[in-house]
Amino acid sequence: MITLVKDTIDKSDIDRLIEWLKTYPRLTKGEVTLQLEEKFSKWLGRKYSVFVNSGSSANLLMLSALQQGDYLKNNKVVVPSTSWATDLAPVIQLGMEPLLCDSNLKDLSVDLLHLEEIFKEESPSVLMFVSVLGLVPDMESLVDLCSKYDVILLEDTCESMGCEFDNKKLGTFGKMSSFSTFFGHHISTIEGGIIGTDDFKLYELLKSIRSHGWDRDLSKDTQLKLQKDWDVSEFDAMYTFYYSGFNMRSTDLQAYIGLSQIDKIDDWGKRREHNYYEYQNLVKNDYWKPTSWLDSLTSNFAYPIIHPNRENIVRKLLDNGVEVRPMICGSMGTQPFYVKKYGRVELPKVSVIDEFGCYVPNNPSLTQDDIVKVSDLINSEI
Repeated sequence: MITLVKDTIDKSDIDRLIEWLKTYPRLTKGEVTLQLEEKFSKWLGRKYSVFVNSGSSANLLMLSALQQGDYLKNNKVVVPSTSWATDLAPVIQLGMEPLLCDSNLKDLSVDLLHLEEIFKEESPSVLMFVSVLGLVPDMESLVDLCSKYDVILLEDTCESMGCEFDNKKLGTFGKMSSFSTFFGHHISTIEGGIIGTDDFKLYELLKSIRSHGWDRDLSKDTQLKLQKDWDVSEFDAMYTFYYSGFNMRSTDLQAYIGLSQIDKIDDWGKRREHNYYEYQNLVKNDYWKPTSWLDSLTSNFAYPIIHPNRENIVRKLLDNGVEVRPMICGSMGTQPFYVKKYGRVELPKVSVIDEFGCYVPNNPSLTQDDIVKVSDLINSEI
């Protein structure tokens, strides 16, 4: 079976973990979590990182921090129609107004013309941007558009860890960015997610809201200010909650696994990019091929296929032991949880992706023979 994902946690990671466990360390969030956050920040090139229990939690936490930190001019948030459930769901859960943007048929991210129309007509506060399957979009034009219309850019980089646009990592363009460390993503902490930011105020908010809304993880200066502002004694501060928080903490056990995983990101990203270009050369799809920005590093999460003969392609792949999936959530405007609240929304380009799209394996363990086999099976049905 050629599977979509392979566990990035190998024997050396398990052996290290066993030796560490023999020291009887604290397993809940503690010092190792701080080490992971510092190491990831250095790798990413951002000032601060916050480790949470999933990439989905990271998206919810980013929006909540903007909302509770008074960063928003209104409650409108643009969400790409080709994205993931937890890019859209947090907008609804927090009582904000989602605005769906059509996708482009090059790198599958937002259609910039439609996006500008929404910016002009709706003047939203936030764009929850998704770089789909590790394809690198035109980040310069996107950042310029957000700046022009005073829209806060959030990056969902869960499928794009290690990707670069003009030698700058995805996840460093927005006010905040989210990453997934779930099994099968670019690195694994079994379950987990990370938020990156350069904004100290947001960093403090993220840490507080991650842990119930208290001040225990905050800097001493922030603690003293909150206690003074709210006339709270140092003793009572232990159970004082300044924000409407969650419990999104991960554990030191997972953080310990992540420390060695970070060392492998760059090598695995190069392997994913190599596989991506092998697919590009071998798959003979005249109907559509993905596009990634030329001066980029494409740490491709999975290789996308769009073709009217999708049904036969999928059947051929599955019958021959190749795992294949629909194009993530397809069209968010046709998902039941959205339709029940807002009615069905069908946009022209994302409808093509939804109807004809799927993706096939790309992971660092793929062999050349695997890629040739998958490509030949696709070519036999197009």
